[in-house]
Amino acid sequence: MLAATYTQGKGFAITDVPKPEIHADELLVRVHATAICGTDVKIVRNGSRRAKDGQRLVLGHEFVGTIEAVGSGVTGYKTGMRIGVAPNFGCGRCEACKLNMANMCADYSAFGIDMDGSHTGFVRVPAAVIAQGNIAVLPENVAWDQAALAEPLSCVLNGQNSVDLKAGESVAVYGAGPMGLLHVALGAARGANPIVVADTNAERLGKAKEVGATVTVDSSRESVPERVKEATGGRGLDIVFTAVSVAQIVPEALQLLAPFGRICLFAGLLKGKSEVTLDANLIHYRNLVVTGTTGGCNADYRAAMDLIVSGRVDVRLVISHVMPMSKMGDAYELALAGKGLKIVMRGE
Repeated sequence: MLAATYTQGKGFAITDVPKPEIHADELLVRVHATAICGTDVKIVRNGSRRAKDGQRLVLGHEFVGTIEAVGSGVTGYKTGMRIGVAPNFGCGRCEACKLNMANMCADYSAFGIDMDGSHTGFVRVPAAVIAQGNIAVLPENVAWDQAALAEPLSCVLNGQNSVDLKAGESVAVYGAGPMGLLHVALGAARGANPIVVADTNAERLGKAKEVGATVTVDSSRESVPERVKEATGGRGLDIVFTAVSVAQIVPEALQLLAPFGRICLFAGLLKGKSEVTLDANLIHYRNLVVTGTTGGCNADYRAAMDLIVSGRVDVRLVISHVMPMSKMGDAYELALAGKGLKIVMRGE
């Protein structure tokens, strides 16, 4: 079966891989929709920080599908069942795992990160994934393409929960890529107002307006602090999300906050380029909260899927391309060129 693979230390390839075989305590899932994530692009360019040297990975961790086969020792699942799978699972023993936050486990594993993922026809689901509750059964009324975005939305939900976003609070999002747009969509659904979005791409800023932004700023031409000042009557913002991997924006983003404001450093930065200088007095005298999040836990995944199923968050505007799995090479070419937004590949 066709697959997008990365071999640690050797590089990316679109190639054929064998259909997985499962053990008695595992499931086999037929992939119906799987999206390309910024993490997949990072792995292609820089390698996986969790894979072993020489290890070949099938990429992809944002996926939904139907159960193709059920191991003889597995109960509660049957063939044909529509499911989504939260991609991170932990050691099961540490404090993070005891809190059901496998995304924070120091020894976590994930599809497409250190084990074979979903950019192919079938995925083997290990026993630990089943045991830790990563599987969400999907209703018939949710479209595959939209359901595949539950995983990135779960990361956004985790980020917004970390700063306790409430209705009526003012928000800024740096970056109008797929994750930034999901922050806008979720923020709008939660009643944030105004929502300011900064980016340098006019097309993406236009999309931000469609998704729910009230103010857009071309940061290559305009001052973000000045536009925020106008939008908030000089008060400043309650919350800022950095959804783009640019270290230089972090000190500026901090300055946008009103007293008691919160900032979530949502986007990770490249190794060796993550050090920034922050004004400690600004944090001190304004009683600011600075935090960050990575990934999402199973509860975030289920909550995100519920938001999509209910229609409270319409992820369709974030999907720019839906392509058959046979066009996987073209899909990756678009993603690696930074074209489009969320690219979803459909199983055939």
